[in-house]
Amino acid sequence: MTDRPRGPDALPGLDALLLPATELYLDLHRHPELSGAERRTAARFADWLASDGYRVLRGVGGHGVAAELRNGDGPAVLLRAELDALPLAEATGAPYASTATAPGPDGGPVPVMHACGHDAHLACTAAAARWLAARRDRWRGTLLVVGQPAEETLSGARAMLEDGLYDRITAPDEVLAQHTAPFPAGMVAHADGPVMAGSTTLRITFEGAGGHVATPHLVANPLLTAAATALRLPTEAAAVTAPADRLVLVPSALRTGDPGHAGNVIATRAVLDVAVRACSESALDSVTSAAEAVARAEAAAAPVPPEVTFAVTARSGTTVPDPVAGAAVRATHRALFGAARVTDWPGSAATEDFPLLTGAGAHLHGRPGVRGVYWMLGSTGPAQWAAAPGSGAGEKFGRLPANHSPRFLPSVRLTLSTGTAAMTAAALARLAPPT
Repeated sequence: MTDRPRGPDALPGLDALLLPATELYLDLHRHPELSGAERRTAARFADWLASDGYRVLRGVGGHGVAAELRNGDGPAVLLRAELDALPLAEATGAPYASTATAPGPDGGPVPVMHACGHDAHLACTAAAARWLAARRDRWRGTLLVVGQPAEETLSGARAMLEDGLYDRITAPDEVLAQHTAPFPAGMVAHADGPVMAGSTTLRITFEGAGGHVATPHLVANPLLTAAATALRLPTEAAAVTAPADRLVLVPSALRTGDPGHAGNVIATRAVLDVAVRACSESALDSVTSAAEAVARAEAAAAPVPPEVTFAVTARSGTTVPDPVAGAAVRATHRALFGAARVTDWPGSAATEDFPLLTGAGAHLHGRPGVRGVYWMLGSTGPAQWAAAPGSGAGEKFGRLPANHSPRFLPSVRLTLSTGTAAMTAAALARLAPPT
C-alpha cells in the first residue's frame, strides 16, 4: 500500500461525478429517514452501487446496504457511510430543505432532517465508489461499500455485524470513513489520537410506593432519589477518572409520573438517563460502576428506599485511527490537496459506532486486525462563514451551526467535491497498485 495520489490531476474524471453526486445529495436531503426506517435511502444507495457493477446485499441488520467489487489479488478496503437522519425541524431556509415527518416513539409525527451530514457522506461515498469501479486499471484488491443504518442510535453497526456482515462479504483489512464538521469546506482534518470519544448511555429506574403529598414520610419518593443521584454523579465520576480521559457526564433526562399526573400525588417511578463520554474504555467502565454504586447508595439512604434497576442502553468505543494506516491516508490527502488544506483535529466528545466495524471495537463486536481510518470533512462555505456573528475567527467558530443543529447545512459544492476526492484518494492509496 502506498500514498499514490499526487496533486489534483491524480484523479481525472472526478469533476464529472459532481453533478450526479449533487443530485443524489439533494434528493437524500429532501427525503431524510429516521434511524431504523431508512428504506428509501437504502434503496437509492443500493441501486446506485448495483448500476456500477457491485454485488449488492440489501436489508443487512435492518436497512443496511453492503456491496462488493473484486478486482484481483490485494487488500480488502471498506468505505462506510451512514443512512439515517435526526428528529429535527430544518431551519436552514435552503430551497431544498426537508419538510419530512415520520412517526415518533409515541406514534405521533415528528419532523426529520439530515442535521449531521449523513446525506453528504453517502453522496461522497457513492461518487468515490463509481470512480473506482470505472477505473479498475488503477488498483487491485476488493472494494467494499457499506451504507449503515441507525448510526444516531448507536445500534446499526452492531445489527449489521450480528446479521453476518463480515461473513456475507469479504472481511475487510481496513475500514475508511469521514464525517462533516463546521470548519471551512475544502479542508480535511486528521487526529493523532482519538477522533471521537467512546460513550455509555445509562438508564437508572427508581420504583417505590407512592402516595399523597401530605404524607411523604409514609412512602418512597423515587423522584427525590433520582434527583439526588443526578446531582452526585458528576463528582463521583470525576473521582474515578483521569483528566486525560476527557470525561463528559450529563444527566440528560428525568421522567416521572404518568400523562395527566396530578400535582398532589407522589409518583411511584422515576427514570434517569445519563450520557457518558470519555476517551478510554477503562474510564467508561469505571464510570458505569460508579454510577450504579451511587444510585444504590442514594436509594439505600432514603427514608423509604426505592428499588433500583440499572441498565446500559447503548455503548460505543473510542474512534481512534490506526496509526500506520491513518498516517498513510493523511499523507495521501496532503499530496492531493496540499498541506494548507489538511489540518489537525483536536478530538471531540461526540461519539460513533464506527469502532465496532474495526479492530478497535473487537472487545465489543469488531474483529482483531481490522484497521480503521477516520477523518473529518469541512462543511462550512464562504457565505455561511461571512454570515456567522463575530468579528474574528474564534467568535465565528463558536457561533456556526454545528452538527445536530436545525440550521446545520454543508456547502454543497465544496463539501461534496472535497469529500469525494478525499474518500477516493484514501481508497486508492490503501488498495494495491496495478500490476
